[in-house]
Amino acid sequence: MATLELVDVSKRFGAVTVIERLSLAIAKGEFVVLVGPSGCGKSTLLRMIAGLETISEGELIIEGKRANEIPPQKRDISMVFQSYALFPHMTVRGNIAFGPRIRGEPPTRVETAIRRASGVLKLDAFLARMPRQLSGGQRQRVAMGRAIVRNPRLFLFDEPLSNLDAKLRVQMRTEIKALHQRLETTSIYVTHDQIEAMTMADRIVVMNGGRIEQIGAPLAVYDRPVNRFVAGFIGSPAMSFLEARFRRAGGRPVAVLADGSALPVGEVACADGRPVVVGIRPDSFRRDPEGPITMTVEVVEPTGPEIHLYGRVAGTEARAVFRDRNLPRPGDRLRLAVEPREVHLFDAGEKGARL
Repeated sequence: MATLELVDVSKRFGAVTVIERLSLAIAKGEFVVLVGPSGCGKSTLLRMIAGLETISEGELIIEGKRANEIPPQKRDISMVFQSYALFPHMTVRGNIAFGPRIRGEPPTRVETAIRRASGVLKLDAFLARMPRQLSGGQRQRVAMGRAIVRNPRLFLFDEPLSNLDAKLRVQMRTEIKALHQRLETTSIYVTHDQIEAMTMADRIVVMNGGRIEQIGAPLAVYDRPVNRFVAGFIGSPAMSFLEARFRRAGGRPVAVLADGSALPVGEVACADGRPVVVGIRPDSFRRDPEGPITMTVEVVEPTGPEIHLYGRVAGTEARAVFRDRNLPRPGDRLRLAVEPREVHLFDAGEKGARL
């Protein structure tokens, strides 16, 4: 296990700055997920940690030592890529053992490493098979086995589940989390899938445009996003945003929407009449015949356990999720309410900071 620290790290490709003065500290044994949209810099950051990209400015510190100039093979890091990158002419055993044998490790140690990795990943029955005889999930486990045999100080995962179907993704993310709990190796995992981030991470690092927007435990980030970007990115279906003005009606704080409806909100330090943006999670809406807001239903999507509604509230697109079997129809107008503590208020400016 290793501690890792990035201090004011920047990465430039010519005149283009991809990452700018980014700082992050990761503790021993921690599982940290870098999440963000395509092009936000998360994979570039992972490649800099691995030594596959040079650092333009700043410092990478591993176990208290500057690692900028240390070549990749000497950083004691194992990386699992999006592509399995298995040798098609080698068996599972040969693929897992390739690294230790190239490094000239004694045969007994290589065999011990193979048994350990195959046992952890439940690959014992497949050691004699060729990669073409394996499923996608089994191939990804072999790729992870190849990383485990190094017994590294640090695991790096670069979107390892992107090529799997939906069912295998769920299975593999459970297996990766269980693997981390057994090995307790410091791990950094890159994904654009916020569900993977929420279910796997000790801490989430939300990135956007080469910067860190928020760092925190998954539920903390979900419950109290620091701005509109984080609020809209974390959560599926996404949070709905409605333009409003903050008012006090009879001493109660409310957000007055574009159609004049007044939605009760929690107490915030906000000037009367200030433009705000209201954020509401889809599962925070509840049906209430006396509710203060109205949704005009446009699309109904039954998913089995839930019903997803897409429609308009005060002229703006909104999403709601319910668990009952009372299916509305497109064109229906539903009266809705939201608990004030579940209403998120953001500044109406470009940065959209939480109020």
